Amino acid sequence: MADFMIRFLICNVFISGIIGILLIAKRIFKNNLSSRMQYNLWFLLLGLLVVPFIPFRLIGFPQIFSWLGSLRSSPSSNTGTTMGKTIGADPTGNVNWMNDFTLSVNSETPSIAGYILLGIWIIGIFAMIILVIKSSLRLRTLEKSALFLQNPEVRRLYHQCLEEMGIHRNIPVYSTAFLKSPIIVGLLKPCIYLPIHLISDYNESDMRYMLLHELQHYKHKDAIASYLMNLAGVVYWFNPLVWYALKEMRNDREVACDTSVLKMLEEDAYEDYGNTLINFAEKVSLTPFPFAAGLGGNMEQMKRRIINIASYEKPTFMKRIKGMTAFMLTVVLLLGFTPFISTYAADGSQYQWDSSSENVSYVDLSTYFGEYEGSFVLYDLKNDEWSIHDKEHATLRVAPNSTYKIYDALFGLEEGVITPENSFIAWNGESYPFEAWNADQTLQSAMNSSVNWYFQTLDEQLGASDVYSYIQEIGYGNENMSGDFSTYWMESSLKISPIEQVELLTRLQNNSLGFAPENINAVKDAICLSASDAGTFYGKTGTGRVDGQDVNGWFIGYIETVDNTYFFATNIGADSDATGGNATEITMSILSDMNIWK
Repeated sequence: MADFMIRFLICNVFISGIIGILLIAKRIFKNNLSSRMQYNLWFLLLGLLVVPFIPFRLIGFPQIFSWLGSLRSSPSSNTGTTMGKTIGADPTGNVNWMNDFTLSVNSETPSIAGYILLGIWIIGIFAMIILVIKSSLRLRTLEKSALFLQNPEVRRLYHQCLEEMGIHRNIPVYSTAFLKSPIIVGLLKPCIYLPIHLISDYNESDMRYMLLHELQHYKHKDAIASYLMNLAGVVYWFNPLVWYALKEMRNDREVACDTSVLKMLEEDAYEDYGNTLINFAEKVSLTPFPFAAGLGGNMEQMKRRIINIASYEKPTFMKRIKGMTAFMLTVVLLLGFTPFISTYAADGSQYQWDSSSENVSYVDLSTYFGEYEGSFVLYDLKNDEWSIHDKEHATLRVAPNSTYKIYDALFGLEEGVITPENSFIAWNGESYPFEAWNADQTLQSAMNSSVNWYFQTLDEQLGASDVYSYIQEIGYGNENMSGDFSTYWMESSLKISPIEQVELLTRLQNNSLGFAPENINAVKDAICLSASDAGTFYGKTGTGRVDGQDVNGWFIGYIETVDNTYFFATNIGADSDATGGNATEITMSILSDMNIWK
């Protein structure tokens, strides 16, 4: 939750920007957008305010969020306890197996600032809820003190208005001495409350206009909008631009309601309706009730409404077309900013795999995993068949660790940082805990010994924006690079599920990723573990080591035989001893028993 609070505040920066864009768009298209359209645009904003809380990804988020890692403790390869493991000769007897070297990272400590901000936010929400409750209690007092409308003239006029507007529901009308302006309250059981002084000073024309106004609120379900606006105000109490937007929405609601009334009137009655507002401008006031809609408002709002009435003209066909076009353009523009406020607040920890069209079988391989939590995913290309152990874990996104190096190498090749012919990168002289790392490297040697600094050098030369573009392009897991740029793939922000690993490997093998064939082949050569008459075995391990404990083990790859290709991914998790080497042993046992690779 502390992490979410920081992300939520960053989302609010973009929400504030969206509000600014909406206000600018309303000003630009002011002459084209009808008052009702201007009001309806605010509902789009209310929808966008929900987006940060949606628990799934909409689309990938921009790299701009990567600086967020500086706001909280990120894993660091420089401070953790170093540790590595060499996987010995593979079960096939081939000595050209890989090394499962890894570095320990520090676990992410919850941000103190995040917890403080979370506490302030929650306290603010409770304070706002108390204010809403107090206002609701005042409304309850009003309801108890109000008397059912007895005036026969007003009742007759009211029923005429209902008939005029085509409303068949008989909405109760009450009189009260506790109001200065009419209001309509209630979602399921709406009621209209009229001030006694308006009834005693009865003027048929004025009363008709006021009743029509309140009934327009009912007809357009403005009570729902009132609830939504107040909920937004409670959740976003700290954002002044949200409060300003809600105020403008209330203003636009009244203007839209006025316009709806004007559409019912003859042109010579527009002035009378405006005079009604002017006559009662000093008597009416902004309603103190949170879930009410009414005729009243402050003097600034009343002035705006009167100007709208004075300038109102029934829209022509061309004006309606222009208005609809302007409305749709504004909607599309605002929706385009949705990813900025959605995907970063979303957890994205579970891959939403649509397997409805897949030939999937779920198998119990728990005996191979022992005490490990884990999954095994196998895809049979020839028969288009999936075999999955533990679907829940198979769709769970975890840090890829060194398995990510397959694609990091591909990015470097594609950008020309290294080439298939020349992948040499000189050792910088820094001492590392593994002798194999303390030397110049090529792609082949770096992949075989899982040399972190080699791939970190590739990233540095590529730059964060290019790396992120490639991650987006291939759809790598959660596409989250918000962690420290040197370690985002090491038990940090970037995560991927075993099923996604297999899906990406299939695209790598058949080169549907869209990269240069020679670069694809260079990566394939780097992860080739065994080649014989039986086929060719490709694979890469990964180990996540946190605070000195191996907590996340990977082994992914594929096998090309004479007549088929099999893709696999094994992931194991535990408090300790969950290594890529152990994931490899589990994988080889399963493949052997399935008669896929002996």
